Amino acid sequence: MPDASHVMWGGRFAEPMDPRLDRLNRSLPVDRRLWREDLATNRAWVHALEGVGVLAPAEREALLRGLDAVAARLEGGAAEGADDEDIHSLVERLLGEVAGPVAGKLHTGRSRNDQMATDLRLWTMGAIGRLDAALVGLGRSLVACAADGLDILMPAYTHTQRAQPVRFAHWALAHAWPLARDRGRLADARRRAAVLPLGAGAIAGSGFAVDRRALAERLGFAEVAPNSLDAVGDRDFTVEAVFAATLAVVHASRLAEDLILFSTAEFGFLALPEGFTTGSSLMPQKRNPDALELARGAAGQVLGRLVAMLTTLKGMPAGYQKDLQENNVALFEALDRATIVAGLLEGVVAGLRPAPERMAAALDAGTRATDLADLLVRAGLPFRDAHGLVGRLVRRAEELGVPLDAVPPAEVRSLDPRLAGPLAGLGGALEAVERRTVEGGTARAAVLAQLERAKSAFGG
Repeated sequence: MPDASHVMWGGRFAEPMDPRLDRLNRSLPVDRRLWREDLATNRAWVHALEGVGVLAPAEREALLRGLDAVAARLEGGAAEGADDEDIHSLVERLLGEVAGPVAGKLHTGRSRNDQMATDLRLWTMGAIGRLDAALVGLGRSLVACAADGLDILMPAYTHTQRAQPVRFAHWALAHAWPLARDRGRLADARRRAAVLPLGAGAIAGSGFAVDRRALAERLGFAEVAPNSLDAVGDRDFTVEAVFAATLAVVHASRLAEDLILFSTAEFGFLALPEGFTTGSSLMPQKRNPDALELARGAAGQVLGRLVAMLTTLKGMPAGYQKDLQENNVALFEALDRATIVAGLLEGVVAGLRPAPERMAAALDAGTRATDLADLLVRAGLPFRDAHGLVGRLVRRAEELGVPLDAVPPAEVRSLDPRLAGPLAGLGGALEAVERRTVEGGTARAAVLAQLERAKSAFGG
């Protein structure tokens, strides 16, 4: 149990808190990471209290100096092992030790409800910035990978089956664009997080007419929460930030899955950098893609945090409830993990070593079956008829055990004489990708244009 002098409440209680409740109620082990945000909130509140006459200029200066001293102590690890209830009571206790009785004035007109909501919004805004920076790093690695692999051809897959030829650059950019969308969602989430709760008090607004607009400007908020009851209970901004983080790790997981498959001996399309792989304790030859598997597993963990947060919120009435304390753990862990995963994959992608010859070997003539159907359409057949005709040719090639473009001419003519000319002009994988000149397609010029757009999406 904390010493009674360190508790910010308790005057109406005759009995101490039961130790079993204290263990669950005490949030300092989790929210001590908010000490920088809490000090920023406190400094802004000092100026607000001076503005309404609660503090004299000398008291303001004493409190600001005291908060600087508290910052130094917290930087030095003062929160480690402290038995205070939460970060707010720890800061208040330390401030009292360095500033004396004037520290007792700091909580005037304020509740831990609006204080915590403000701290959380400040932390979330910063965490969104950190995750965005990590996504920029990963996005730039994918863009660089695309630039280097512009002229490498590979099969693209649908249903995990070979489909059509594409450029390796096209594949890399297919994983970059979801990250660009993630950045947009994070920007939206940050905008909605930048709303100031401070001044809402416990639920009904501060009893002192502090200038909330000035508080918002001092702390870097764009808006002021319009309703005090909503301000202290609103955690939409945390859910939105965690949702954006969840989608980002889902995208990271999909990239990781591709890289795991492509780096297997069965595919052999690329080699992973050794620094992001591990070995086996039994099998000396193994090199395991643990970084990618951990990234893939993190997606489930972050998703679980999102579901937990929403489940907590759905049963809560308006205003602040203690249930919200549990959501702080989910917020911190989700944003932290998503940022770590993005940084991890940046390193993996930057060190990839493609194997163009293995990719080229996988580009069998069957991946150009759609091109053959298109050539038949250009010769005058309806696409549905062309599709059916090429399908019969594919089946005959399978029966004969030869590639699509190696079916004997007599067999081709027996299926349909109209196949002969287009099949002779089918060409290879390069011709196939160059036929896709449409915007967003795989022709070299189209991929180059896409590459320039992708560079802009990640500040390149």
